[in-house]
Amino acid sequence: MPIPTPRAFPATRLRRNRASEFSRRMVRENQLTPDNLIYPVFVLEGEGQREKVPSMPGVERLSIDLLVEQAAELVELGIPAIALFPVVPAEKKNLSGSGAWDSDGLAQRAIRALKKAQPELGVITDVALDPFTTHGQDGIIHNDGYVLNDVTVEALVNQALSHADAGADVVAPSDMMDGRIGAIREALENGGHVNTRILAYSAKYASSYYGPFRDAVGSAANLGKGNKATYQMDPANGDEALHEVAMDLAEGADMVMIKPGMPYLDIVHRVKTELRVPTFVYQVSGEYAMHMAAAQNGWLDGDAVMMESLMAMRRAGADGILTYFAVRAARLMRDRRHG
Repeated sequence: MPIPTPRAFPATRLRRNRASEFSRRMVRENQLTPDNLIYPVFVLEGEGQREKVPSMPGVERLSIDLLVEQAAELVELGIPAIALFPVVPAEKKNLSGSGAWDSDGLAQRAIRALKKAQPELGVITDVALDPFTTHGQDGIIHNDGYVLNDVTVEALVNQALSHADAGADVVAPSDMMDGRIGAIREALENGGHVNTRILAYSAKYASSYYGPFRDAVGSAANLGKGNKATYQMDPANGDEALHEVAMDLAEGADMVMIKPGMPYLDIVHRVKTELRVPTFVYQVSGEYAMHMAAAQNGWLDGDAVMMESLMAMRRAGADGILTYFAVRAARLMRDRRHG
């Protein structure tokens, strides 16, 4: 690191540029705009269906028709993309998760409806089997419960292709199987989907912050007391994340993801500064739930900590942030501009 130019008080008073709003704005090192936000959404079967997620105040599961209505506001607010997560009925789950690549599946129908209604809104799809398996794991399991890598990759390729065929702009493998990015990239190229982007969940940790999400998609009960430590990353490891990211890039990833967000901002910073690639972060359900609980109890200023947390991710190096606060934050930014 270069040595900073020597500066001394009182010739230098670092508070001078903080003294007025205009100068704070002029010297601000990082900016947060709706362009940096991606809105994760939960879609369920039926029409006119709206279900609250108890562990995520303010978040709802929506049927496709209501999701399409909400998409119009996302475009109006300038949010560039949504990330789609299906809530799969129990009767459509099985051991192999084969419903994941049903051309008439919930995710595939949602993709088509969204792209028809709002073609300019980017649609990012989750490529993983856990919403579709009876055991709640992200892959196909052996008799002893171990998630098999290579056979799972074959299933993920089928799922990714079905999303691309339906019109998905970005497929986002979140499973952490080895080699799945290369296999999906090859299949997309061979299938004529040369511009379908891959957002790789490259450093996805075996975190305890995912509980509310699993409630939202209905996989918590299936997973039970199981865990995903044999394929998601150990929270103790940092160097390993750089290897995971580098491998995914070599296999054809266009963008990479670190998940969770705030507890792993050191990883976001290392990936961005060392590899200098499009770097995304997921402010996960547990982070959202903690912020909301503190705000609802009056312990924290909800809007202030929301915006501070998002700016912290930008400062760490995140180009894009998946956050359940996306709509609320974009509305606040709009109101401040027009205030």
